[in-house]
Amino acid sequence: MNDQPPPPSDKKPGRRGAPRKRPAAKRATKTKGAEATVATGAATVTEAESATRDVARDAATAVADVSNALTNGGGGAEATGETAKKNAGAGDRRGRASRRDTVRDGALPTAVAGAATDAPAAPATADAAPPSAAPMKQIDLRPGELIRVPLSVRWRDLDAFNHVNNSKYLSYLEEARLRWMLSVPGMGMDDNVAPVVAASNLNYRRPIEWPGDVVIELFVERLGGSSITIGHRIVDANEPRALYCDGNVVMVWIDRTTGRSAPLPDEVRKACS
Repeated sequence: MNDQPPPPSDKKPGRRGAPRKRPAAKRATKTKGAEATVATGAATVTEAESATRDVARDAATAVADVSNALTNGGGGAEATGETAKKNAGAGDRRGRASRRDTVRDGALPTAVAGAATDAPAAPATADAAPPSAAPMKQIDLRPGELIRVPLSVRWRDLDAFNHVNNSKYLSYLEEARLRWMLSVPGMGMDDNVAPVVAASNLNYRRPIEWPGDVVIELFVERLGGSSITIGHRIVDANEPRALYCDGNVVMVWIDRTTGRSAPLPDEVRKACS
């Protein structure tokens, strides 16, 4: 065992980990600085709130002045409008950001937007509504006619020569035949038989121009066992002697299953007699 004492150390004895005390003067200075910062922040917030209230008050005054100007009208409206502009300008100088927030949040009514154009928007009237389509005029039939259908020429019916294209004549005739078939019980067809167009004959007499109105006349030329030949004429609605087209169409009733001709339905035969 070693009974010798430990060698002397070069380090001076002291207290390890003991907190160091800050002088009282420095602590007091830091505390006072924090209190001053808090006071300055409170003053800044107070000034911001005051500026916001001023802007809101000036905006409300401007709105009231503009509303009075719109209500009174005349020269007083111009003078009041100038006062409103001055008030609004003063509020804008104190806080542009706050005024933008006020407008964005909807504090200013729609009357301000109307004042920029010097006149409020005119309300919609009943005259502005689009006209409703007129009902199709009924035309008395002549002896031997099946139907007379008035139609208006459409702009899209024209071709490069600015008159109705020849293919549109077929569409006019098809429309007239379908109108006639609507007057036949069951439209002249059922689950077993139906009509098809077997032949078309069109004689183009004169061009149809736009704008204009025409009348399609249909009549029976021949009544067979399974078919009918329907004659047609396209004339001017205002001048019936102006003939645009004539000819005929052969319609044959067929069996839906076999595709062969079928007897003419009694309803169609009665409608043609």
